[in-house]
Amino acid sequence: MPTYNPPLRDMQFVMHEVLKVVDDLKQIPKHADMDADTITAVLEEGGKFASEVIFPLNISGDAEACTLDPVTHAVTTPKGFKEAYKTYIEGGWAALGCDPEYGGQGLPFVVNSMFYEMLNSANQAWTMYPGLTHGAYAALEAHGTPEQKATYLHKMTSGEWTGTMCLTEPHCGTDLGLMRTKAEPQADGTYKITGNKIFISAGEHDMSDNIIHLVLARLPDAPIGIKGVSLFIVPKFNVNKDGSLGARNGIYCGGLEHKMGIKANATAQIVLDEAVGTLVGLPNKGMNGMFVMMNAARLGVGNQSLGLTEVAFQNALAYAKDRLQMRSLSGTKAKDKPADPIIVHPDVRKMLLTAKAYAEGGRALQGFCSMLLEKEHYHPDEKVRAESAEMLALLTPIVKAFLTDNGHISTNACMQVFGGHGFIKEWGMEQFVRDNRINMIYEGTNTIQSLDLLGRKVLGNNGATLKKFGKLVGQLVEEEGVNEKMAEFITPIAILGDQMTKFTTEIGFKGFQNADEVGAAAVDYLRVAGHLVFGYFWARMAQVALREISTGNTDPFYLAKLQTARFYFSKLFPETATLMRTARAGSKVLMDTDAALA
Repeated sequence: MPTYNPPLRDMQFVMHEVLKVVDDLKQIPKHADMDADTITAVLEEGGKFASEVIFPLNISGDAEACTLDPVTHAVTTPKGFKEAYKTYIEGGWAALGCDPEYGGQGLPFVVNSMFYEMLNSANQAWTMYPGLTHGAYAALEAHGTPEQKATYLHKMTSGEWTGTMCLTEPHCGTDLGLMRTKAEPQADGTYKITGNKIFISAGEHDMSDNIIHLVLARLPDAPIGIKGVSLFIVPKFNVNKDGSLGARNGIYCGGLEHKMGIKANATAQIVLDEAVGTLVGLPNKGMNGMFVMMNAARLGVGNQSLGLTEVAFQNALAYAKDRLQMRSLSGTKAKDKPADPIIVHPDVRKMLLTAKAYAEGGRALQGFCSMLLEKEHYHPDEKVRAESAEMLALLTPIVKAFLTDNGHISTNACMQVFGGHGFIKEWGMEQFVRDNRINMIYEGTNTIQSLDLLGRKVLGNNGATLKKFGKLVGQLVEEEGVNEKMAEFITPIAILGDQMTKFTTEIGFKGFQNADEVGAAAVDYLRVAGHLVFGYFWARMAQVALREISTGNTDPFYLAKLQTARFYFSKLFPETATLMRTARAGSKVLMDTDAALA
């Protein structure tokens, strides 16, 4: 059976020693009194909930999965899920990062992000039920009317009601302009909505009293394509004027998807049969609200893979220390045992360190992005808000795609550490692999994220935002450029930072002549950018570790951080050279292949 220990020490290191989040939070009036001890206390309790309440339900939930009653259309979640959700609500966890105006605790986004990493490590399928509510909450907070906010946000904050994103239809995935779901205006200002949606995570369940679906649909006179999409609130149960639940709405689960992973989350086929909905925002401007949800979800999906990378690493490390197999190539290490533990073998260490490096780099990036989100929303300086939003927009596709790709690499590597046992369900490793695999598809596939990064976020403004991130790299290089102890961390990012300008210009010029060149280079480009970002944060983490060691701090944590940084820059970061070469290979070898793909 797998185990899980919340990585609280590393979270504290990222927040308080590397990012110094409290200093930034004190610049924001609502967080002026925030301190490290409060953050630590909250996360310690959150870690107990994750490891003690929902982690024990992970394997059993996967085995049991969700069940649908075809007559009533009711979905039952696995044993213990509903009770765990009640404990989650009673503990106030649903309200952690929500606005006090709606009953929330108003804690910083970075605290909620770290909490959700632990939930994802413990049980991704369970975590998706409350997790999706945050995106729906954010969309309504940004675009809802005062009446809509008063009606829905208090209940969503408390966790009594959950939320979903209803986008995808059988004939259209990413291309939402093709959707057919219709919204017919009614005399009372509501709409009757009819259509079919698929792949709706947590689309129907028994864990909350009501489910608030945010549904994309088309008005009768809507323009063709994505410009004719509107956003609607469609609750499972209609809500009376006094806030009580009314009649069952015409929205129900027509079927559950039979999936490779996250089997304990109800991925529903949703049928809308003249369901009553209310418009969110302006007609035909539904993507404005939906993008609030989607961007929140993209950061959340990256966090899902971060969580799975961490728990897979922990279990693989424990197994590698215990499993005896052969002798070390450099001589016997465990002379009192019939064989050495497999952790003595170089390639086993490579697999373990790959997962560790990707988990700890991802945690630093998630923490940084959480602070950007905080500053975008609440910093008193308008310029800081704008700059934070711009940087977050650049990094969001990297969080989503790079972290989920790395999660795929890491969970597979950790399963490999177990050998044949990794393929056996009871050890839990194969579930981490299966559960993570969906994250590379969610909220726009990783190819879509790559196109968004290269096409919109980089080439769309001639690399202006990328140059701003480059300045952060440049500042660190200038600060530590003469420090010989930092050279092994600084030199690689300095070189790649310089290369990125030429690399981006070259891809952009070729793309201007032939758009397929952007499509051919985008996935490789995103991984190069991802390594530049990770390299920056790993250099910063190494900087802190070296400073602590130089002062005489003998905590082995800092030596471990340095050793992991050295591994990252030696074994993972050099992937960028190959990626730039394959990106430069162009589109011809992909598109001039009609005979090969006949």
